[in-house]
Amino acid sequence: MHAFRSHTCGELRQSHVGETAKLSGWVHRKREHANALFIDLRDHYGLTQVVIYPNVEFYEAAKRCPSESVITVTGEVLARDKEAVNSEIPTGEVELRAETFHIESQAESLPLPVFGEQEYPEDIRLKHRYLDLRRETLHKNIILRGQVINSLRRRMIDQGFTEFQTPILTASSPEGARDFLVPSRLNPGKFYALPQAPQQFKQLLMVAGFDRYFQIAPCFRDEDARADRSPGEFYQLDVEMSFVTQEDVFNAIEPVMAGVFEEFADGREIQTPFPRIPYKESMEKYGSDKPDLRIPFELSDVSEFFTDEAKTGFGIFAKITKGGGKVIAIPAPQAAANQSRKFFDNLDKWAKKEMQAPGLGYARLKEADGGGVDSQDPVLKNFEPDHLKALLAQMGLGAGDGIFFSAGKIGDAYKLAGAARNKVAADLDLIDEKAGFKFCWIVDFPMFEWDEDNKKVDFSHNPFSMPQGGMEVLEAADTVEKQLDILAYQYDIVCNGVELSSGAIRNHKPDIMYKAFEMAGYGPEVVEDKFAGMINAFKYGAPPHGGIAPGVDRIVMLLAGVNTIRDVILFPMNGQAQDLMMNAPGEADPAQLKELNLKLIPVVEQK
Repeated sequence: MHAFRSHTCGELRQSHVGETAKLSGWVHRKREHANALFIDLRDHYGLTQVVIYPNVEFYEAAKRCPSESVITVTGEVLARDKEAVNSEIPTGEVELRAETFHIESQAESLPLPVFGEQEYPEDIRLKHRYLDLRRETLHKNIILRGQVINSLRRRMIDQGFTEFQTPILTASSPEGARDFLVPSRLNPGKFYALPQAPQQFKQLLMVAGFDRYFQIAPCFRDEDARADRSPGEFYQLDVEMSFVTQEDVFNAIEPVMAGVFEEFADGREIQTPFPRIPYKESMEKYGSDKPDLRIPFELSDVSEFFTDEAKTGFGIFAKITKGGGKVIAIPAPQAAANQSRKFFDNLDKWAKKEMQAPGLGYARLKEADGGGVDSQDPVLKNFEPDHLKALLAQMGLGAGDGIFFSAGKIGDAYKLAGAARNKVAADLDLIDEKAGFKFCWIVDFPMFEWDEDNKKVDFSHNPFSMPQGGMEVLEAADTVEKQLDILAYQYDIVCNGVELSSGAIRNHKPDIMYKAFEMAGYGPEVVEDKFAGMINAFKYGAPPHGGIAPGVDRIVMLLAGVNTIRDVILFPMNGQAQDLMMNAPGEADPAQLKELNLKLIPVVEQK
């Protein structure tokens, strides 16, 4: 028999009754009952109940053995009594009667419990992540992650994609986030950068004559942590294809995404094909380019109803609309009927505190004394009856419903309205978390946006994207307004309000690239300095190509149904980008600094 086990702790069944088995694992839980000691023995594969009777010499040693110690036991597999069967675990019909007992490794007092998975401070969980990972839920999440990656890889290979590995040490390039820099010992005073994404390399692969590339790629960005973003590093399914249109990319990637989610959705619905929503439409309907389509209502532009103060009696919104701003209404179905005024006031407070907005107007709708619907709240209180009727007809609302109003500059109004839509739906419990996964493609992103700080046009999404209309549309854009109207072949995949990926058909023509950068205020010298490898390669024959990069961590996060991305990453950093377990980042040894030709200067504290 093997030194440690003949079976795993998730393997024994009725068919093994009467056999001798050897198991090794962790002491998950102990309890004494009916003059016997019961140990739930756990390994990667599951749990088996081990029973130890007082007549064996190791009974007292087993009683004293601390939880999470590693033990090896040998004994006969027995069928449990009918009333003792545990239907919640696969091994619940049997138990192992221990005839030998050996402690492989005795655990000290635990800094956090494993059994029961009680809530525990995150800093302790991250410091002792190896214990945290023993917990059933987190353990399952990490197994799920491995299965999802295997599924992604298999589906890509089945479509004729080839996996390549791109460099980790590379040059710094402006791709939207801060680089992690690595000093070069052999080149004093110079630095590598860890790749924010393999963007340039995968495009160069297409120029090099490869056709369908993919990689489960590590990416490194010095960004602040969020619930759906891990600071430091993340993984993405990086994809690039030659001789493709936008439609070709969609046709290749949509089945992969839908297939993976169907495989691990555990019965939750996936709707295909994914609807395609232009960026402008998404902002107008949902106030966001990552809309949650599970929410059963949309935003409504009601600016026109507030332009005539004589019909509304509400001059604040009239002034905003006359100044070119917008009034965006957010429905709150049956909120007036089912919620107190405090609910509405709290949303207004949330807008001021969390969104740094002037506020969020509201109106509660009720049956009018003379018939119809009215509101006594300031925004709609003085509306002419027919005018109010027309507004409510546009929104499809009536007595018992509520409305919130976001007003201001167009961008600000939609930003607040989009966030308010999500919050209203969540607070009213209108999102069915178990309903399934609602995907969409967001398409037709603007190529450029207005940089208010620098008073200039700049790239809005990806500087390597092909503008819709090519050089002709760029040359025709002789005003700022026309430049801001240019659309690009850029697209995102969104699921349940989470952006899973960005992609684009690339700009593979040097003349168009120079022109696009020129419009954003960057001369040819900038292109040739920052993107020398790629722009030079394009001069020697580059195929039309495009790609996308779904985020692996976010895919697993959605499938696992967790609220923080750290619950699907093996060894994550905390919100301050610190690895509490390995004490990283740490100080460098003076000898290391000398070897790298580096000298530290005192840190100046910000006041």
